[in-house]
Amino acid sequence: MGVRCPFVPTALCRPSSAVRPETLFGLFAPMQSLPGIGPRLAKLLEKSCGAHVVDLIWRLPREVVDRRFRPKIVDAPDGKIATLAVTVDKHDAPSDRKRPYRITAHDETGFLTLVFFNADKRYLMRELPIGEARLVSGRVEYYRDQRQMAHPDFITPVDRPEAIPAIEPVYPLTAGLTPKVMTKAIRAALDRAPDLPEWQDPAFLKARGWPAWREALLQAHAPDGPAALEPAATARQRLAFDELLASQLALAIVRASAKRAPGQSIEGDGRLCESVLRALPFALTGSQTAALSEIRADMAEPARMLRLLQGDVGSGKTVVALLTMLTAVEAGGQAALLAPTEILSRQHLETIAPLAEAAGVSVAMLTGRDKGKARADLLDRLGSGEIDILIGTHAIFQQSVDFKNLMVAVVDEQHRFGVHQRLALANKGRGVDLLVMTATPIPRTLMLSAYGDLDVSRLTDKPPGRKPIDTRLIGNDRLEEVIAGVGRAAQSGAQVYWVSPLVEESEALDLAAAEERAAHLTHRFGEDAVALVHGRMKAAEKDAAMARFAEGGAQILVATTVIEVGVDVPNATIMVIEHAERFGLAQLHQLRGRIGRGEKPSTCLLVYGGRLGQAAERRLRMMRETEDGFRIAEEDLRLRGAGELLGVRQSGLPVFKLADLAQHGDLLAAARDDARLILERDPALQSARGAALRVLLYLFERDAVVSTLRSG
Repeated sequence: MGVRCPFVPTALCRPSSAVRPETLFGLFAPMQSLPGIGPRLAKLLEKSCGAHVVDLIWRLPREVVDRRFRPKIVDAPDGKIATLAVTVDKHDAPSDRKRPYRITAHDETGFLTLVFFNADKRYLMRELPIGEARLVSGRVEYYRDQRQMAHPDFITPVDRPEAIPAIEPVYPLTAGLTPKVMTKAIRAALDRAPDLPEWQDPAFLKARGWPAWREALLQAHAPDGPAALEPAATARQRLAFDELLASQLALAIVRASAKRAPGQSIEGDGRLCESVLRALPFALTGSQTAALSEIRADMAEPARMLRLLQGDVGSGKTVVALLTMLTAVEAGGQAALLAPTEILSRQHLETIAPLAEAAGVSVAMLTGRDKGKARADLLDRLGSGEIDILIGTHAIFQQSVDFKNLMVAVVDEQHRFGVHQRLALANKGRGVDLLVMTATPIPRTLMLSAYGDLDVSRLTDKPPGRKPIDTRLIGNDRLEEVIAGVGRAAQSGAQVYWVSPLVEESEALDLAAAEERAAHLTHRFGEDAVALVHGRMKAAEKDAAMARFAEGGAQILVATTVIEVGVDVPNATIMVIEHAERFGLAQLHQLRGRIGRGEKPSTCLLVYGGRLGQAAERRLRMMRETEDGFRIAEEDLRLRGAGELLGVRQSGLPVFKLADLAQHGDLLAAARDDARLILERDPALQSARGAALRVLLYLFERDAVVSTLRSG
């Protein structure tokens, strides 16, 4: 059909350059097509911004340098950027190029020394000839009571003051790129920005007082002061709304297309679900009951179900998933539950198997380890319909895995799977209903941006009997006390997670920190007491280490953040997180959720190093105040912004280039409403505004959705 998997927003970004409007060709040319950009610089620009010229125009300035301050030398304060008119007196060229090259200059109030390192004498004699007046702009510094300026940013004749920008935009850089190169490349990219047809509603534009797209772009790259850098600045709001509208329109198109795809009406008689409910040791929570009602209503519709079940750690998603799958079995079909790891698949099996047995339902598990006759027998039983529910890992995607009648697929921790894998699962039946689950609490604004094409159910209650977790903040200077306490707890039969520091998002350093901590704890408590898990281990090694901990063979599991999701060890009652101030709120919450899953009281120790910054202290205090994942996620978004939420890049959530979801939440809601209205009035985007909106989709690389639009 050419429709992307309906719950993967990033798949909307596949380019279809063959049909891209000609007016955008210049923007989608490679970096090397810009004047003065050779292979080396092109590579650096691609690393910094992206592969195409258009990626440069989205790189907005992050600060400004005000060069309007033009004092006399005597009035130039230490540490401030100033533009000075001076006359060159003399050059002191060192005999050794390792020493600084100094040029003395003056005005009527005093002297200024210009300092250059690794200087080219001929160049400096040409730029700053003795006896001539020049404008120099840069940071003034005091050295031994003398004013000096090292490597002025600008040097120009006094009759050419326009060569020095009054306010200069400063762009984010990557190693190897200079400000001059970046600024020149962006200026060249902006020269290619065409006047495009207006895609925004004229009344909305007028009400907001927004300029046209190209004008907004040029304004954003020529800020007239710090206020122009704020998300609320007129030009930035306009550009952010364009990006959000492209995203929401793409999601709306895909949703409409997916809803038109043939599905099947699935209605059970309730007998199997009733058997399971009787076998449960607790009653369903209110939000579990509400979610099931929404899911069953979707399944009963002839269109395919596309629903996200968002539940905090320990909110009972697995039970909802089982009852969803049993509805399909009651209707004469089969169901599949897909998990990212073997250990998580096994935990689902352990939860589901006894309940399914009580209902007389056949459940099996398939992983990459299954080989030979046992695997062949399992596949025969699946193909004949003897297996009602299949739980498994990526192995389920293999071509040899055939269902008799797959009706519903549940995908757990859905962000851990690729687009094609999910499509492969959905294609193993006719119009398979999809329920995707995540334990990551996602703020409402991010939900809209990432899953605007999905219906969403939220589990907000915790099952009865779950005890609150005692969360404590402890300074790094008391680490020895923590280690001693862990030893006492382990001796008494408790199990402990020890999460090693997150080191500047470097996997190698994270691994070194985890190995060092594991070695120290092993030295203290013995080799049998400690297991180590990190992201560079092979899946089988990781599963073996986790299994040893889960089965009680090891009392302490030292880990990097790979344990964030998917480990259920009810006997683990202590979580130690080293350098907790380096983690995001949402990630701390996920890690803490690994404990408090049994009947015993649990403790989470957040160990922090040194003096806490204000934001870090607020994050850690919030962890003490609440276990509500949704409240924590909203606070994390507010404190750090969408781009900084740890785990966002891994979670499949979009990273916007112009929009700041923490600041532009109102624009996102408006974009969603506008997208819905656009498709109601012009579903094929054939009007004049519709044609302009197609250009918008191509501009923001949402090309793939254009092919899903109805023609005629």
